[in-house]
Amino acid sequence: MATLAPRPRLLLALRRPQPRRLSARAAAPCARRAPVSPQAARPRRVFLGLGATVIDQVARMASGGTSSRSFVAGARPRQGVSPVEQILNNVEWPDEFPFKPEDFSRFDESSDTLFYSVPRFVTHIDDEAIRALTEYYSEVLPPSNTPGVSILDMCSSWVSHYPPGYRQEKIVGMGMNEDELKRNSVLTEYVVQDLNVNSKLPFEDNTFDVITNVVSVDYLTKPIDVSKEMRRILKPAGLAIMSFSNRCFWTKAISIWTSTGDADHAWIVGAYFHYAGGFEPPKAVDISPNPGRTDPMYVVYSRKKTA
Repeated sequence: MATLAPRPRLLLALRRPQPRRLSARAAAPCARRAPVSPQAARPRRVFLGLGATVIDQVARMASGGTSSRSFVAGARPRQGVSPVEQILNNVEWPDEFPFKPEDFSRFDESSDTLFYSVPRFVTHIDDEAIRALTEYYSEVLPPSNTPGVSILDMCSSWVSHYPPGYRQEKIVGMGMNEDELKRNSVLTEYVVQDLNVNSKLPFEDNTFDVITNVVSVDYLTKPIDVSKEMRRILKPAGLAIMSFSNRCFWTKAISIWTSTGDADHAWIVGAYFHYAGGFEPPKAVDISPNPGRTDPMYVVYSRKKTA
């Protein structure tokens, strides 16, 4: 991604007469199609499903048993159980982060700030997947209007998919387009920031009870830096919820995501939590409403350790 000169960032309280103003940063891109620029393409490692688990293959990679073309494969499902829900069970993580810088390259490395300068009031998963995610949120988010609760919706847009009427004293949206964030009625504040340029989150330590991220984790080019920042700003035992589908626009998604499958994706997101440190072992949940018929929906979540 091209390095951009920082521009003023606004932290705006949507319902407050005097919004706070801070200096600039902005969130990771969400799932939208980007123009293909052959000149922007970078060399990409190739990951193909070969029948072994992603854990076995990545462990082999981490131990040095790789060539210039490395391979990662999806988990073999146990009959009647989603492979996504199995992939993070009893993981033996490699000693070191197993991915290389080129795994986080993208076919289109043009400016995300420019790409997201025009608002897009669309959704990126179908209605059934949205309903499944909203139902999941209704089960795991703190009850509406719980005193003292603060939530960050990272990579937010004009809709957060929280339950209808959901409210907290502080719900901050972080996204790429100010017009979209202004339209999001659940937010009390918003930040315009590109996490792929600046991964430092503009919040104090131990600020948030929950961080959510919907169909955007596959666009983060500095996921460990972002995950460490998530850990810093979460309160002890705070919950981080990363949800994703199998839909992405591959020119802006990272290389390792576009060349692996759904179970691999869950393992990759779990690896972000693990190697960031300070999180409980991550878990994966398959909340797909109609497997094989409508958009799938997956969640990988973890809590900040209390000590």
